[in-house]
Amino acid sequence: MIRSVTLGTEKQFQIGKIVCVGRNYAEHARELGGEAPDFPILFLKPPSALIFDGGEVIYPSFTTNLHHEVELVLLIGKDVNNGTTPENAKAAIAGYAVGLDMTARDLQRQAMEEGNPWTVAKGFDTSAALSSFVPASEVPDILAREITLKVNGEFRQKDKLNLMIFPPEVLVANIASRMKLEAGDLIYTGTPKGVSPVKKGDLLEAAIQGVWKLSVKIV
Repeated sequence: MIRSVTLGTEKQFQIGKIVCVGRNYAEHARELGGEAPDFPILFLKPPSALIFDGGEVIYPSFTTNLHHEVELVLLIGKDVNNGTTPENAKAAIAGYAVGLDMTARDLQRQAMEEGNPWTVAKGFDTSAALSSFVPASEVPDILAREITLKVNGEFRQKDKLNLMIFPPEVLVANIASRMKLEAGDLIYTGTPKGVSPVKKGDLLEAAIQGVWKLSVKIV
């Protein structure tokens, strides 16, 4: 299935790869028992993991500890190659959205202990929820905004985006130095502190101050 997103009212992007960033907030790194990294920690989700506003997250049968992670998501609008500067990388960010990186925490911890990839813990079906995108040009103050997540109406995560260790343009330049970014690629930029388990029946409501909203249900 071809998956695409629309930016504004006209331009459509076919979604390519989904690059995700781990431990991009110091307090989140500490709550998981780790330290803030010197370089971005990267992993991938397949496009088949995507669901959109109003969708359902299917609780996988192979985990007993499913966690929410609310994140700012970047839409890449043009190809970015190795050697780009943060300034040029910033110009390649076409849009912003709010997303959820759903994580099978028990599987992730087991993989980390055994030195194995996180693929199953992070890439299962419906593990990447995504709101609509707003053009980046309309939000020059993105890092001044607050990102939040409510579960059944109660706040679980609430922090300023300027607490990121690696801001968006630095992430884009760093990722491009390791793999080419292409128009339509998405970057999940990491989650702030407050991740916690969810259960079937929970309603998750993610938002970035003033612009984006995303609602999904755990089934």
